[in-house]
Amino acid sequence: MPLSYGSPFTVLVVDDQEAIRSALTLELRQVGVQTVWQAGSGEEALEVFSAKRPDLVLLDIRMPGHDGYWTAQKIRDAEPGNWTPIIFLSGMDRDEDLWRGIEAGGDDYLVKPVTPTVLAAKLRAMQRLLGMQRRLVAVTEELNLANQKLNELVERDPLTGLVNRRGMDRLLYTEIRQAKRDRKPLTLMLCDIDHFKRYNDSAGHVEGDICLQRISNMLGQICKRPSDVAARYGGEEFALILPDTPKSGAMTFARALTQMLSSLKLPHPDSPTGPLVTLSGGITTCVPDDSTSPETLIMRADEALYAAKAQGRNRFFSFEFQLDTIEQLQG
Repeated sequence: MPLSYGSPFTVLVVDDQEAIRSALTLELRQVGVQTVWQAGSGEEALEVFSAKRPDLVLLDIRMPGHDGYWTAQKIRDAEPGNWTPIIFLSGMDRDEDLWRGIEAGGDDYLVKPVTPTVLAAKLRAMQRLLGMQRRLVAVTEELNLANQKLNELVERDPLTGLVNRRGMDRLLYTEIRQAKRDRKPLTLMLCDIDHFKRYNDSAGHVEGDICLQRISNMLGQICKRPSDVAARYGGEEFALILPDTPKSGAMTFARALTQMLSSLKLPHPDSPTGPLVTLSGGITTCVPDDSTSPETLIMRADEALYAAKAQGRNRFFSFEFQLDTIEQLQG
């Protein structure tokens, strides 16, 4: 009786004898398989498998050159993380042959000649297994997507839309490992809004939140590369993770950031530094090694931030240069 397939079902028949391939193809079509590909050797089977990705492989064991066991192993190697049912076909019916076929990556074993009834039953069983595997993959992908969206929500600051402290810690750890493997420089900047408490006391917390949002939007815009990360470190403090950025590039970035903020002309109602909102920042850059950790980078950037404030605010101080952005311009 022909099988009813919910979706197109494809089969690759591998046998060195053309007559057997033709007979199997005819039987497969009689039981409802619409698309059948053929291969006369292990090497040809791998080519067809890679190009067509059939739903099932009927594989002869005894073939000139590479046999069916070798072919099955190569098929499994070609699809890491996926699974295509493989049914071995052979005139041998010893227990050892069955065991070797399963060990080589096969899922079932049919002794030739194969009757249409047995072939149809095996196809139905493999189709069910394949359907369950595909549903499992689909559910897994849905769960991964849901987890990704959940992580994005958990690691996103609701006021500013930037990555929050939790997300920053995770990303900084990841970027340290990547920079260590690639032997490339990694820059971390910590900055905060100068005299922000006085801003809130004078303008109110609603206006303070709007100021935070405008600064955050600017930081998000200046991080143009996909790998750059702007994060809200806490309160009026922000962090910038800049992979593959040397110390000279970090200073250039900091000057551009300061100029962009200046062009916004955000008024500060009560700042001893000046009439506009300004930032002070600390910069540290290194090529990570075994001693590098998120804690050590944050500590060094925080020390540089303290130095920027001590030298008058409205500037970024580089830990490695022992120089701030204003001194660099004057030099």
